[in-house]
Amino acid sequence: LMKCFYSSSVSEDLGCRRGDFSRKHYGSVELLISSDADGAIQRAGRFRVENGSSGENTDYAPGTWHRTDVHLENPEYHTRWYFKYFLGKVHQNYVGTDVEKNPFLLSVVLSDQNSQRVPQYHSILWRKTGTQKICLPYSPTKTLSVKSILSAMSLDKFEKSPREIFHPEIQKDLLVLEEQEGSVNFKFGVLYAKDGQLTDDEMFSNETGSESFQRFLHLLGDTVTLKGWTGYRGGLDTKNDTTGTCSIYTVFQGHEIMFHVSTMLPYSRENKQQVERKRHIGNDIVTIVYQEGEESSPAFKPSMIRSHFTHIFALVRYNKQNDSYRLKIFSEESVPLFGPPLPSPPVFTNHQEFRDFVLVKLINGEKATLETPTFSQKRQRTLDMLIRSLYQDLMPDLHKNMLNRRSFSDVLPESPKSTRKKEEARQAEFVRLGQALKLKTTVKGDAAANLATTSFCKKEPWESQSFCSNFPHEVICADSWGQSLLVSTDAGILLIDDSQSSVQVFDKTLQIKQMHVLEALDLLIARTDKGKDSRLLVFRLSAVQKDIETKQIIRSKYDCRENKLERTKGCHLYAINTHHGSELRIVVAIRNKLLLVTKKNNPHNSLTSSSLLLSSESPVEEFQYIREICLSDPPVVMTLVDGPTGDSDNMICVAYRHQFDLVNESTGESYRFHHVETNKVNFVAAIDVYEDGEAGLLLCYNYVCQYRKVYPFNGGSPLIQPSAYDFHFSWNQVPYAVVCAFPYILAFTTDSIEIRLVVNGNLVHTAVVPELQLVASRSDIYFKATAAVSGSSVSSSKEMSSRGSPQTPTAYEMPECPLSSLEGEVPCKNLYKIPLSNLVGRSIERPLKSPLAPKVITTTTSSGIASLPVTQSLSLSRMEIKEIASRTRKELLGLLDEPIPKAESAQKQKKVPRRQSDPKQGAVRSTSSDRIISSSFEGYSEGCDRPTSSEPSTLANGEKSSPSGCPFQLISLYDEDIIDLK
Repeated sequence: LMKCFYSSSVSEDLGCRRGDFSRKHYGSVELLISSDADGAIQRAGRFRVENGSSGENTDYAPGTWHRTDVHLENPEYHTRWYFKYFLGKVHQNYVGTDVEKNPFLLSVVLSDQNSQRVPQYHSILWRKTGTQKICLPYSPTKTLSVKSILSAMSLDKFEKSPREIFHPEIQKDLLVLEEQEGSVNFKFGVLYAKDGQLTDDEMFSNETGSESFQRFLHLLGDTVTLKGWTGYRGGLDTKNDTTGTCSIYTVFQGHEIMFHVSTMLPYSRENKQQVERKRHIGNDIVTIVYQEGEESSPAFKPSMIRSHFTHIFALVRYNKQNDSYRLKIFSEESVPLFGPPLPSPPVFTNHQEFRDFVLVKLINGEKATLETPTFSQKRQRTLDMLIRSLYQDLMPDLHKNMLNRRSFSDVLPESPKSTRKKEEARQAEFVRLGQALKLKTTVKGDAAANLATTSFCKKEPWESQSFCSNFPHEVICADSWGQSLLVSTDAGILLIDDSQSSVQVFDKTLQIKQMHVLEALDLLIARTDKGKDSRLLVFRLSAVQKDIETKQIIRSKYDCRENKLERTKGCHLYAINTHHGSELRIVVAIRNKLLLVTKKNNPHNSLTSSSLLLSSESPVEEFQYIREICLSDPPVVMTLVDGPTGDSDNMICVAYRHQFDLVNESTGESYRFHHVETNKVNFVAAIDVYEDGEAGLLLCYNYVCQYRKVYPFNGGSPLIQPSAYDFHFSWNQVPYAVVCAFPYILAFTTDSIEIRLVVNGNLVHTAVVPELQLVASRSDIYFKATAAVSGSSVSSSKEMSSRGSPQTPTAYEMPECPLSSLEGEVPCKNLYKIPLSNLVGRSIERPLKSPLAPKVITTTTSSGIASLPVTQSLSLSRMEIKEIASRTRKELLGLLDEPIPKAESAQKQKKVPRRQSDPKQGAVRSTSSDRIISSSFEGYSEGCDRPTSSEPSTLANGEKSSPSGCPFQLISLYDEDIIDLK
């Protein structure tokens, strides 16, 4: 273990500034004015201009990546819950009105449709203000109620209590409501501008483009003939060629994209304004402007375009000398921040990476634009109208329906025996209609991403590494020490290294509840025991290191008497300043009292000789008591906030009752910072972050994460007022811990890690991790998860799709759990690490690569658990899905008409093989009653973005891929099981 003390972690320095972030990466707002050839002002507008961050170090080659956050934000695969989890499966829907007499709809389903087969409740609340989604853990011993679900969504009072809806047709209406969130397909304008053109009339009048422009179009997508086109058309005429004969089309990560190219749209010599071209490009939210000419020539400005609808312009220039593209983004001022931020300089030498970056940026930009007042108000009016109309249609039938005998506090208990057959018939019809609707929507091309999909393996920044397998102890707390981990367990304090066996540092008589390892200060700070016996202890790391190296002694509680800090008896919480400043500050909470303690700057200046100081193992004498502050209640959460000067302006953020308060460290004065307007509050964290050096706080409670800026003092008190920089977002599941690592913020729940972006709260990824426990996060992130020794479960989601009662499952309906929870299995507990250097983008040069050989590959560690990242995906085109559906429609519809078998007990139910393959037909058929996919076709290469060869290639696992380089994989239309088409 010698190396762990002298080889410090790459993340040490990053951990000190992990809360630092800047919106400057996403551009700054400027007033842009366009003028004619005579210099007269034509138009003006305020736009956020992104041109790469000028403040960054640029001593690296263009195209080298320093950030890793190139992701689709709020991807449909994670946000279109109703399509993914509900449609075609037995679930419950309720309708009611709130105290303001506004109708609402609630949908609830129990599903194990995730990579780890962890059963979870998914709930969607449909209101005129939008949809609210939450995920709740499943417990076989605890009954979930509609009342508790609505209460978790802050809906406690009703004008009319929710009533259940039994009509299968309700699925169509709810799917329409979900589609109001925005289209899964996109149309982008592409405007060609010659060098020196300064007006939109000149740009739209270009009949043809240059050779470099044609290469750029070929990079974006494929040229398709519009007449007879059956894919997504983006408003273009596919019958009479009135909008041109050809266009550019592509499929990117599950989204169909049609480009409105100015030189491909009809040209009129008589009409100088080219109204037909402006009718399409002027009504696109996002437009790419390809401008010829040198960098020194007059640049394009959004104010040159007369359009009230286009909110985002992407300016592209091509440099022939080094064969590179330069990108600049203009966003209308009201558009929320969206990623990915441009590299510095924004020059791309790899054309495929440039294409992927541009498409991700434009898709995220259009989604962000839909949140502006112009679009959100229209969406709210539409939602209000649809929900009210649905409510009026449903209420008369609810009074007539004799099945509706369930208590308000129950979520669908098992039906009475007298109505079991009727209920089973209703559920069979419910599932049949939902599955047919799911197929129809997919064939139409309106499905969310990743339903029918080919996938590729891509390293994600949040990918975990196996740190310690078969860890048998219960973890209380931990902190990283160099490359090792110091862990407080039920068996004592252990030092763990990923390549060596663990070493005991303290025995189990010392129970550490909270700790900090400060290598730069040679300190270990720990809060021990509980209740009246709790204390704050301080140790020299060098002394602990010496004990380990010489193996002299394993310390016990009684060997630590000299390490106790005075006045800390009975403490239940403490906090330190996370950023290394001039001094270490510690605030200790003892019931409702706060004790401020600091470390002396230079203890060697004291009268005590240096030799005596060095011989002393306890650093207690180096700490001094400053003052005591009284609060009204004991704090539940406590965070230190550094002031701009550090002189009498440092703050303490405390959470108790229903509020977050700021306390001045110097005066002890308390100020109300944020009040929580809910009946029940579960405080999670208050994270101090520093935007361009100015302090702010991420306040996390219940499902909410609220960002509030802390302004400098004004006359002795902080300026606490609403700011344009403040924002909030909601998690899908209540976290017990939140970790900030710019650009990401990670929420840890009992069975998942939810990853979002700090600047806008947009969802990036959700990873399901069974029996998850966050262990340490001050630098690298360590967590514990449980996996079966024998491997992961091979459960099918067929059982989930045909269940009758999700809240009280019978033996037949019981969700299949990972094998670690089955009888006879010994659970395997493992520790995993997510390097902070990966999250903040210091180790990955190329974060996004084109999917040339897409295949789902699950990376497993030696301990048997799959790594966190779920591979990204690229959906099959609508034409490909339609071809598959047309070949199997007759057999599929016949299969859907079969009744769903009755539930039988687990003892009598026989297991059937999951798939049967017919070598003669070339079809892969599932024996489950809801899946059949045909693969009797050849030359299938359109699922890949860019075929690279006409010859089959060999994959890493020895399998042959298609001529295009894409091994054929299709995810069933009704579950997540992957079917190989070979």
